[in-house]
Amino acid sequence: MKKCQVGPETIRMLDLGHPWVIADRYTKQWPIGKAGELIALVDDKNSHLATALYDSKDRIVARVLDRDRIQLTEGWLETKILQAKQLRQHAQLNDTDAHRLINGEGDGLPGMTVDRYTDYLMLQLYTPAWDVYLEPLTKILQKVFQPRGIYRKLRPQETRALEAKKRTKEYSCLIAGKSAPVPLQVKENGLNYLVDLREGLNTGLFPDQRRNRQELMTRVAGKRVLNLFAFTGAFSVAAAAAGAQKVTSVDVSAKYLEVARENFSINRINPKRHEFIIGDVFAELARMQIQQRRFDIILFDPPSFSTTSKSRFSTHGGTSKLVMATLPLLESGGLLVSSSNHQKVSMDDYMKELRRGVLKSGYELKTIFTSGQPEDFPCSVSFPEGRYLKFVISVKQ
Repeated sequence: MKKCQVGPETIRMLDLGHPWVIADRYTKQWPIGKAGELIALVDDKNSHLATALYDSKDRIVARVLDRDRIQLTEGWLETKILQAKQLRQHAQLNDTDAHRLINGEGDGLPGMTVDRYTDYLMLQLYTPAWDVYLEPLTKILQKVFQPRGIYRKLRPQETRALEAKKRTKEYSCLIAGKSAPVPLQVKENGLNYLVDLREGLNTGLFPDQRRNRQELMTRVAGKRVLNLFAFTGAFSVAAAAAGAQKVTSVDVSAKYLEVARENFSINRINPKRHEFIIGDVFAELARMQIQQRRFDIILFDPPSFSTTSKSRFSTHGGTSKLVMATLPLLESGGLLVSSSNHQKVSMDDYMKELRRGVLKSGYELKTIFTSGQPEDFPCSVSFPEGRYLKFVISVKQ
C-alpha cells in the first residue's frame, strides 16, 4: 500500500474526523495511482493516519475508509453493509418501502449510496474509485438484502453531461437480477407513489423528505395549499391525503405534473378537485399576485440544480427572492414551508436567506419547526456536509 503524505490542514481535518482529503499541493506530490487503489495517509513523520480510497482525478482525491490499516475485502464490505442495515432499526419505516439503505459517509462507505424501492435497489457511486469493487459489492448487496434487481445510477457529473447533450433519457442500468416494472409503485407513510428506476435524473420520489411530508400532513386539514417546484407531487399528494381543501401544484415540467396526477389517482384522490399549473414558478407567482389569490400554506422545495433553461434556480439569492414573491399570497397566520437540499448551504446560511427575503418584503415570519433528513440518512457529527437537508416551517405575521 502506497504511503501518501498529507499537509497540516488535512491532518487537522482528519483529527476532527472528516472523511475527505481535498486535492492540494501535498496531494500533487503523491505517486501516480489508479482510481480505487487503497493508500495509507501519513504525516511528515511517516506516522499512519488512515486508509483511504484513491481517485487522483477527483477534487476529493482520497476518501477515508478506516483509521487503521485495512484491506478492502468482501468481508470488510459485508461488515460495513450489515452495520448500515442494523442502523436502520432506528428509522421509522412503517408503511414505507422506499428509503435509504446506505448513506455514503454516514455509513462509513464514502462516495456510495444505496436506496430501496420495494424489492429493487438503486446503487449510486459518486467516484470511479468504487468501480473496481462493483462485482463484490453487487454480490454482497444481493446476499444481505435479497432484492429482485439492482440498478446502478450514473454519477451526477455524467448525468449532467448526458442531459446537456440530450442523447439519452436513461440514466441507470440494471446490473443484477430482474428489471423493475415501469412505472414501479412504492409506498411511503402509507401513501402510494410511482417511480421509474431507468429514466430521469431522479426516480420520481425523494425519500429524504419522508418525515417532512409526514410533518406537513399534521398541519394541512381544510387548508388551501400551494406547492411550488412540485415535481411529481409527493408533497401535494401528502397534503391532499391529509385533508387539504385544495392543493395547487406548480412545475415547469408537464411530464412531472402528469405523474403527479397519476400519484393522486393511485391514492384514490380525484386530481380534478385540485389544480396543476405548468409554468415557471416566478412567472406564476406574479400572475397569482395580480389575480389576488391567497393560500393558507405555501411550500417550496426547489431543485438544487436544473437542466431546464426556463427554471434555473440558485439557493443563494433565489431563496430570498422566493420569500418575497410568496409572502404577499400567504394569508396572515399562514404557514411558509421552505426547504433546500443544497449541500454547501448550512442551516444558518439558509435562515439568513429567509431573513433577507422577509426584510425586503416588509412582513414578519416566525419559525416554529425545523428539521433535516430522516434516520435512514445518518451523518457523522464529524461530517457537516452530510447534514444537507433544510426544512423550515414559519408563520406569517
